[in-house]
Amino acid sequence: MAALDLQEQEQLDALKAWWKESGNYLLGALLIAIVAMGGWRGWQYYQNQQSSEAAALYAEFVRQLKSSDAKRVNDAAAMVMDKYAATGYGPRAALLAAQVNEQVDEQARAKTQLHWVIDHAEEAGLKDVARLRLAAVLLDEKNYDNALQLLEARHPSSFDGLYADLKGDVLSAQGKNGEARSAYKLAYEKTDAKSAYRNMIEMKMDALGEIK
Repeated sequence: MAALDLQEQEQLDALKAWWKESGNYLLGALLIAIVAMGGWRGWQYYQNQQSSEAAALYAEFVRQLKSSDAKRVNDAAAMVMDKYAATGYGPRAALLAAQVNEQVDEQARAKTQLHWVIDHAEEAGLKDVARLRLAAVLLDEKNYDNALQLLEARHPSSFDGLYADLKGDVLSAQGKNGEARSAYKLAYEKTDAKSAYRNMIEMKMDALGEIK
């Protein structure tokens, strides 16, 4: 693999700095949107099947979520997770609480909640989102091997772009620019052409330049 020239390296460093500051937030927002859209039918099912207590408890969690008070959010999420782990309520509460904890730099708690989703969620899509979020946290911690291991997990084709993009981030952080560019290329090809997220993948791919 040829070394990057000075201009390409400066572009790559600038992009990495921007992505560290803003990229995880954008990825997190996108994944939560996927949870909301993809789980709507399951959400309706659980609303119909579960007791009014479950709905009320989750509604209380949502109220605390809007407060942005991490302690209140975690306390409310723990109650939902403890009582309704086998439903769609528990994993969704854990995912959203983990997002709050990431934002306030409580990474250990976020990791615990994400592991909980992987272990307890019955909906495969929720597990897929939790793996992506956990891999992103591990990337921030420079725990590259474990992040890549999560990204090798089987997942539906609809997640191919997201998994490949994050894999590119991990490989880039390791200095494996050729492999990173290949991962970004796959992510670009697997992402909807109309998606704004595709533009960010293209930026990262361009910053690496042509790797020989």
